[in-house]
Amino acid sequence: MKVFDTMEVTGSALTAHRLWMDTISSNLANINTTRTAGGGPYVRKMPHFAEMLDKTIGGYEDIGGVRVTEIVADPTPPRLAYQPEHPDANEDGYVEFPNVNLVKEMTDMLVASRAYEANLAVADSAKSMWTGALDIMRG
Repeated sequence: MKVFDTMEVTGSALTAHRLWMDTISSNLANINTTRTAGGGPYVRKMPHFAEMLDKTIGGYEDIGGVRVTEIVADPTPPRLAYQPEHPDANEDGYVEFPNVNLVKEMTDMLVASRAYEANLAVADSAKSMWTGALDIMRG
């Protein structure tokens, strides 16, 4: 694996983790949204990740990185809360709140943030190795 391969893989991971953090931020921003344009409460979103493989003459090399293939809706049902005075309450007085769990989102944010930091460290290490190699060649 060459330095540029490392940077490509790390760059793809940084992009994917940033998108994951953006998705989490959207989920947290809508944690109490009971009415959307599509009707009903906001539905939690989740990214799906997949490997990117570089095509070579002999097939595929496992150096391509990661990408987000799609952002899907979480199938978990909405939370119900008894609030008969709420404008979105049903005839029984229950309000459907988004299926966003604050603890889950904060845990996911921590994981995504740590993964992002780890990939930054890989990029810095690769850059340092490349710079060191150039210094030796100039030397």
